[in-house]
Amino acid sequence: MTINDPNTIETILNQSRTIAVVGLSSNPMRPSYDVAGYLQRNGYRIIPVNPNETEVLGEKAYASLADVPEPLDLVDIFRRSEEAGHHVNEAIRLGAKAVWMQDGVIDEAAAQRALDAGLLVVMDDCILRQHVRRRR
Repeated sequence: MTINDPNTIETILNQSRTIAVVGLSSNPMRPSYDVAGYLQRNGYRIIPVNPNETEVLGEKAYASLADVPEPLDLVDIFRRSEEAGHHVNEAIRLGAKAVWMQDGVIDEAAAQRALDAGLLVVMDDCILRQHVRRRR
């Protein structure tokens, strides 16, 4: 599969159950909060990953992906593009099945590393928008 392939998006939405949301903020005005809340309301398990938070949306927050004590289906990244590669590398190392870089998060080299490692990859797109589009 390729980056942002419609089949990739469909597979991620259908098969991911546990989603680490990197950069999830407890501030309801932040896009990460809105997106994670939507995913949670639609049956996904959200795991906040943010060293500045202790709990978001009723879930314990972890400082890094490496601190999450369970397997991850998807790593959803709400960080600046220059930070995304580090989180993609962590996702690969931890055996996540997919990475999703949200709107405006672009790192072609990191996306290719994830593909080469066998992960499904979406970049510069919104998981909420894609979920809504496919569930109409």
